[in-house]
Amino acid sequence: MHDTIDAAVVRLWAAAALSGLGEHRAEIDALNVFPVPDGDTGTNLFLTVESAAQYVEDLYVDGAAPSLAQSVTAFAQGALLGARGNSGVITSQLLRGIADIFSAEAATGGGADLAAALTRAAELAYGAVAVPREGTVLSVAKAAAASARESANADAALTAVARATVAGAQVALDYTPEQLQVLKDAGVVDSGGKGLVVILEALVEAITGERRVSHPDVRLARPVVAVESHSVTYGGPAYEVMFLLDADDDAVPPMKEALAALGDSLVVVGGGGLWNIHVHVDDVGAAIEAGIEAGRPYRIKVTHLELADDLRRSGRDGGDASQDGTRTGRALVAVAHGPGVATLLQESGVTTVPAKPGRRPSTAELLDGVKRSGAREVIILPSDGDTRTVAEAAAEQARNDGIRVAVIPTRSVVQTLAAAAVHDPGAHFDDDLVAMGRSSASTRYGAVTVAVRQAVTTAGMCQVGDVLGLLDGDIVEIEPTVAEAGVAIVRRMLERGGELLTIVAGEDADEALLAAVSDAAELVSPEAEVEIVHGGQPLWPLIIGLE
Repeated sequence: MHDTIDAAVVRLWAAAALSGLGEHRAEIDALNVFPVPDGDTGTNLFLTVESAAQYVEDLYVDGAAPSLAQSVTAFAQGALLGARGNSGVITSQLLRGIADIFSAEAATGGGADLAAALTRAAELAYGAVAVPREGTVLSVAKAAAASARESANADAALTAVARATVAGAQVALDYTPEQLQVLKDAGVVDSGGKGLVVILEALVEAITGERRVSHPDVRLARPVVAVESHSVTYGGPAYEVMFLLDADDDAVPPMKEALAALGDSLVVVGGGGLWNIHVHVDDVGAAIEAGIEAGRPYRIKVTHLELADDLRRSGRDGGDASQDGTRTGRALVAVAHGPGVATLLQESGVTTVPAKPGRRPSTAELLDGVKRSGAREVIILPSDGDTRTVAEAAAEQARNDGIRVAVIPTRSVVQTLAAAAVHDPGAHFDDDLVAMGRSSASTRYGAVTVAVRQAVTTAGMCQVGDVLGLLDGDIVEIEPTVAEAGVAIVRRMLERGGELLTIVAGEDADEALLAAVSDAAELVSPEAEVEIVHGGQPLWPLIIGLE
């Protein structure tokens, strides 16, 4: 429980928001009918916050200890530079408003500051949108700020204000169909507003330490049909144009006026010489020209709205549409922990994405792997439970390019190896998925690592330096040495039987350790085959799989 928001809370908030948006990404995509029914709001918000969270994490390189001001500024700056779509751009402006308050010298990080920050955020967001509409993320942000102010006046405690903020946002979200007819017709709440509720829930989690219990669902409580069956169509301008802009602040108003005359859904956020521009137009050249007259536009992205939606739907529905006729066949893209595992997978024709110590791959890195594969059909193997949401977001992005992509949620590298072993590129896509999924799901996994902080676990309290043994993701052993933890995990795994025990040795695993674990396996189950793979992964001396 935190009494004030400090740099540590901002870091926790960024991570929790990214996790929450990952869990709700598909649900938010399905809600997306306004301003364009293109089903990508959840993905755009996830990618925006992924960029924001990475900027926060970059502050901690080499053991640095950033201030609150540095943390909230990085959170907002990362969102601004990585904003995707209308929802992402508005979210970046909301974070900028929050940063304005918490980066001030007088900020204490308490409940009153949170109320002021949310108020500032809502004001900036409304000002960034050329034609603000109620029933959108804007009205949800305004209601959240109002609830925060009311709570702060009654009880300035941070936790109370944060909880009131979420409650107010949720009430406003539930009311959005009464404010926008297009939402009511489709039987959905606003997708951007839903994303903001998830982000605010993550803030409560960061402050209180209470893990939310999330049950994302594409069906709502209202008595309407599933949101995926809505028939809302888009009749606006054909192209979405986005770009970053280096420009003096006084050059921006004339540009906004020019862009407003060209189309709709205009959002301009930023300040201090750096801006992020979003607009829907029919004349792409004129929109970019308006940016050139104001300053230096870069990272220009143009999306044909109806074509992108068609490609996304064809990819989701299993079509073979592709903008690149040279893509052929089927490929696997897998996250590899350690050079040895990467080499083993590559020898089997798998495109690998390396996992760096203490950091999961980004959406961009996985998407790059999909593109490098050169295949028309791609199966992604994330090799870690926390990487699944990133893999799903990368898959959604690849579908926009007409690539058929599926994710098998492997939670360990040994599950990835098991899935890759039964891959059949000549089989029907769905049959291949089923076979690989079954092989992965039937592989139990264990691991050994060293605790880096004190914590309460299912096996008891652990101290820094204790060796932890994990089984199917849960800590079940606390031992003084890696060998003792490894032997204990192998015994637990083999108690239920099994035919093939795969031991992936980390960079710190020596022959004595591997011999001790192998001997324990033979004692418990002499009939089981033991295979040792020299993975070379850091942080995890042993990763163990049992089929």
